[in-house]
Amino acid sequence: MDQAVDNQTMVETGAPLTESEKNAIIGGVLLSMLLAALDQTIVAPAMPTIGHALGNAQYLPWIVTGYLLTATAVAPLYGKISDVYGRRPTVYAAILIFLAGSLVSAMAPNMFVLVVGRAIQGAGGGGLFALTQTVVGDLVPPRERARYAAWFSGTWAVASIAGPLLGGTFAEHLHWSLIFWINIPLGFLAMAIINKPLKKLPIAAKHHRIDGLGALLLIIATALLLLALNWGGSAYPWISLEVIGVLCGSAIFWGAFALRLMRAAEPLISLEVLGNPIVLAGTLSMFLLQAASVGMAVYLPVYLQSVLGLSAAESGTAMLGLLLGTVGGATFSGRMIPRFTHYKRIAMVGVVFSMLCLCLLAFVAGHASLLEVEVLTICIGLGTGTTFPVTTVSVQNAVDRMHLGVATGVLTFLRSLGSALGVAMLGAVALGYGLPLAGEGVRIAGHSASVEPFVMIFVVAAATLLLGLVTLMLMPEKELRGHANDAAPILAE
Repeated sequence: MDQAVDNQTMVETGAPLTESEKNAIIGGVLLSMLLAALDQTIVAPAMPTIGHALGNAQYLPWIVTGYLLTATAVAPLYGKISDVYGRRPTVYAAILIFLAGSLVSAMAPNMFVLVVGRAIQGAGGGGLFALTQTVVGDLVPPRERARYAAWFSGTWAVASIAGPLLGGTFAEHLHWSLIFWINIPLGFLAMAIINKPLKKLPIAAKHHRIDGLGALLLIIATALLLLALNWGGSAYPWISLEVIGVLCGSAIFWGAFALRLMRAAEPLISLEVLGNPIVLAGTLSMFLLQAASVGMAVYLPVYLQSVLGLSAAESGTAMLGLLLGTVGGATFSGRMIPRFTHYKRIAMVGVVFSMLCLCLLAFVAGHASLLEVEVLTICIGLGTGTTFPVTTVSVQNAVDRMHLGVATGVLTFLRSLGSALGVAMLGAVALGYGLPLAGEGVRIAGHSASVEPFVMIFVVAAATLLLGLVTLMLMPEKELRGHANDAAPILAE
C-alpha cells in the first residue's frame, strides 16, 4: 500500500505531474531555500557598515540572533500546517513572510526596526528550510529521494560561499540595504515558478486543527533556549543569573509543551511520530552531527587565521575544501542509498572516517601545513556529508504521507538547534582557554596564537560525532519505499 502511494504523485487529484513540472517545483523551492540560507550568512561582513549607518552598534549581534531564534522555533509549526492545509499555501505564506521581513529590514531607519525585520525574515525562512525537503518528499519516493540530497547540500554550500561575498560587496561598494532588497525579485520569481505545478499537490491530512497553544509553548521554549546559548559566554558568563534564569524559563516552557503533547486531543507534533524509534534516533543523530559539523565550520577559520597566519579572505577561500567535501559526501551517499539494503552503514562509515580525520587534525594542529589541513578538512566534509541524506531519508521513510511535514519539520528544527548548540559548546571551549569568540578578531598581530584551544575544539567535535554515531547505530532500518524498477540493492548483508 505504501509503495502504491509513493509510486504515484497525484492519484488523489487525477492530475499527475510531468517531469518538467516536478523539476520546476524542485527548482523553485530550492531557490526559496537559497534565499533563506543566504540570509544566515550575508549580513556578517556588512555588520560594521550597518552599525555605522544605524547606530546602536551594541545590538548588532541581534541581527543574526533574531533571525536564528524565529527560524528555528517555527520549523515544526510549518510542517504541521502544511500537512493540514497543503504545501502550496504554506510555501507561499513562508515566502511572503520572508519577503515582508526583507522589506522591513531594507527600509529600517534604526537598529531596532532592523532587528524586528530580521525576526520576521526568520519566521518565513524557517518554514522554507522545512518545506523544501517536505515538498521533495511529496514528489519522489524515498528510494529516489536520496539522490536529491546533493542539491540541498549544494544550496547550503553556495549560500556559505556567496553570502559573505555578496554581503561584503554590497556594503563596501553599493549600499547595505541591497542585502535585503535583492530578496524581493528572487522571491517573486520562485513563487512564479512553482505557482501552477504546486496546485496539483494534494492535501495529505484534511479536517485537522492546529494546536495553537502547543505552537506558542514550543516557540517560547525554543526562543529562550537559543537566547541562553547566544548569551552564554559572550554577553554574560554561563553561570550568571541572566543565563541561568533564561535556561530555567526555557525548561519550564519545555515541560509545559511536553504536558500539552500528552493531553491535547490533536497535539502539534503527533506522539505517533515522536514515538517512532527511527524518527527519534534519526533526528537526535542529526542534532549531534550538525552540532559537530557547524561548530567545526565556525572555528576552522579562526584556527586558519590565528595559527596558520592566513588573512580573513584567505581563510574563507580555504574553507572551500570543507564545503566541497560535504557536498561530495552527500552526493556519494545519495547515489549509494538506493543500492544498499543496509543503507545506514554509509553514514556510519562516514562518521567514523570524519572522527579519525578530526583526531588526526588535533594531533598535527601545531605543525601542520596548509595543504595538510586542506586535505584533512576535505576528508572531514566527505565523511559528515554522507550522514545528511541517510538521516533525512530514514526519517521521511519511517512515517506515512499524512505526517511527512511534521516529521521533516522536527528534523529541520533539531538540525537548526544542533547548529546553535555546536557553536555555543565550542565557544565555551574556546573561552575556557582564553580564545576570543569567532568573529571577534582573533588574529594576533605579529605572533601566532596557542594551538591548545584548537586541539580541544577538534577533540570535542570528534567526541560529539561519536555520540552521533551511537545514535545512528541505535536507529532501526526500514526498507525504502520506491519504484519496482529501481536498481536492486547490491549489499544485502
